[in-house]
Amino acid sequence: MPAILPGETDLYAVTDARLSLGRPLDVVAGTLLNAGVRILQYREKKLKAGKMLEECLLLRDLTRGAGACFIVNDHIDIALLAEADGVHIGQEDLPVAEVRRLVGSKMLVGLSTHNPGQARAAKKAGADYIGVGPIFATRTKEDVVAPVGCGYLDWVTRNMDMPFVAIGGIKEHNIAEVARHGARCCALVSELVGARDIAAKVVALRAAMRRKF
Repeated sequence: MPAILPGETDLYAVTDARLSLGRPLDVVAGTLLNAGVRILQYREKKLKAGKMLEECLLLRDLTRGAGACFIVNDHIDIALLAEADGVHIGQEDLPVAEVRRLVGSKMLVGLSTHNPGQARAAKKAGADYIGVGPIFATRTKEDVVAPVGCGYLDWVTRNMDMPFVAIGGIKEHNIAEVARHGARCCALVSELVGARDIAAKVVALRAAMRRKF
């Protein structure tokens, strides 16, 4: 089954054990998938490689069963070992072209971008999709850059003919604004994995996106 790209689905969930209210990864991921989330990124910064691989193998089974796309953040080796659908990297990670040499053509490569120059470079280098943000201030990453606001999102919407996902500080109360500026897919971390009722939150976020006008 072909991997699902941002824009082919609306919500892109990112894991974070610190924000999951003590719930096990399989419970959080399973609830997201059962609620219809079709892209799930594994992003855990504080675990040892062996534990990350164990968790990624679990998520691979869950996402495959749900017909969802499984992305691993940063760790190309773990993405390969877990047979993930893709890997997402940042501006300070290995270059897209080198990542492509490692993962081949069957795995998606996503790249975080923060300005037009980075977006153009990502497309030229062969990225399959880009992350656009952080749109708003966020505390889910320690090395986050300053918010870019919706101006950069507007530019991407007008000028880039490639899939993209908006990310950074997106919540139920502001996701309609992000959708109004052209985002068809939004990545969320704490708003999803930290929700008391994850399934209800998915429904609420989708309803908010539809209210963009």
